[in-house]
Amino acid sequence: MKHALPFTLTAALLAAPAVADETTEAAADLPTAGEIELAELLEGREAGEPVRCLRHGQRDRLTVVDNTALVFRDGKTLYVNRPKGARFLNDWDIPVLHQFSSSLCALDRVEMHDRFSRIGGPVLFLGEFVPYTKPAKEG
Repeated sequence: MKHALPFTLTAALLAAPAVADETTEAAADLPTAGEIELAELLEGREAGEPVRCLRHGQRDRLTVVDNTALVFRDGKTLYVNRPKGARFLNDWDIPVLHQFSSSLCALDRVEMHDRFSRIGGPVLFLGEFVPYTKPAKEG
């Protein structure tokens, strides 16, 4: 009988990682708050072919979607960029764009600065820009 307790504890400890993995996998399937916010921004829009660069005039307004993407507005078109290191995006930080030409392009740097201290933080590298537009109304 005195060997039953260690066996029970060992079995419980061995089973714990399996339960933890299932919980982690289930959480990974749920959309993040950033993905939900991005979906709301893009509701009713269709994705177009990705582009590598945006001219200065194609960047009227910038929205930072936490841990997800940078969204640039050009009139009625939204350009979504999911930079490498998107997990560091925070709408409270100020993005400072470092571009190497007159256009903002894939692989250009974005440095996130703390809003209060202005101290530079994570550096992200842009990917391609995916345009989203509302489909033309038929009729």
